[in-house]
Amino acid sequence: MPQPKLDSTFIVLDAKQDATLMPVTPSIYQDLDANFNHFAGCLLVAEYTFSDDWPSWERHPNGDETLYLVSGEATLFLYADGVERQIEFNTPGSFAIIPKGTWHTAKVNTNCTILFITPGEGTQNGPDPRL
Repeated sequence: MPQPKLDSTFIVLDAKQDATLMPVTPSIYQDLDANFNHFAGCLLVAEYTFSDDWPSWERHPNGDETLYLVSGEATLFLYADGVERQIEFNTPGSFAIIPKGTWHTAKVNTNCTILFITPGEGTQNGPDPRL
């Protein structure tokens, strides 16, 4: 059996820190909500490759999110409590911690692959909060 890869199989760590593998399907986020009580107390470990800027902003009200740059370059934009900052995410092997409740998005400078460790409960997506 081939080893799973994070771009096609996510890992869910539940409140007891038990790991469950979840195949990535078009309904992955609905499946996560249904199978893990709206992700209460869970972390999602996932990998995405981006060739385009993120289409929206998001925030995670129930914990800090960790991003690990596998390859490529991006600029992370963070916004919370009227304060805006940018992180040049351009050294593979580097990481960024997005504080709980902070709106964030990314501009892709060169195709990049990022590993995410996300406290998914209550995640919100939306338009640019600075407008």
